[in-house]
Amino acid sequence: MKTILLFLLLSCSMATYAQRGTHSGSDNKVDVGSVILNLGLGVGADYGNAYYNSAFGTKASLEFGLWDAGPGVITLGGELGGSWSNGGYYSDYKAHTFVVAARSAWHTGWGIPNLDTYGGISLGLGFRHQTYDNNGPQTNNDVVPAPGIFLGASYYVTPYFGFNAEAGYDITNIQVGVVFKLN
Repeated sequence: MKTILLFLLLSCSMATYAQRGTHSGSDNKVDVGSVILNLGLGVGADYGNAYYNSAFGTKASLEFGLWDAGPGVITLGGELGGSWSNGGYYSDYKAHTFVVAARSAWHTGWGIPNLDTYGGISLGLGFRHQTYDNNGPQTNNDVVPAPGIFLGASYYVTPYFGFNAEAGYDITNIQVGVVFKLN
C-alpha cells in the first residue's frame, strides 16, 4: 500500500513539474523557464547629471522566466551597456558611462500570438569617464548609481527570433533591436 501511494505521489509531482515550464492557456512568448536575450541601440541615458547632448547608447540584457504572475511571467536577469556623448557644457566635453545592472520585468502577450510586452526595473552601477576643456584639459572618473525603469515590446517572426523596442530611463532612454528566445 505504501508503495502504491509513493508511486501516485511521484507521478503527480512529475506531471505538475512537466507542466510548470509553460504558462497554461495563453500565447505568451515568455514562460517560466524561458531565457530571453535582447540587444539594442538607441539614445543613451545621462547618468549622474552628465550633460550628454544627443547621447548614443547600447544595451544587452539576459532574462530568465522564473514565476507565473497573473496572465504573465516575472523575469530576473542582468543588463549591461553604455552611453556616449558628443558634446556638452564645455569645449570638447565627452562623457562615457558603462553600466552593469540587475533587471526584473513582468512579461505578457495579452493573448496576441508572437507578441511579448513588458515593464520592469533595473538597479546597478555606472562607471563614468568625463573629459572636457575648462581652462585646460580636465578628466573625471567616478561611479554613479544607475537605477532604471522601462517598458518594451517584442514581436517574434520565428519561435526564437524577433524585433524589440524599449523606452524609459535605463541604460538607453529609447532603443530598437533584436530579441532571441534561447530556451
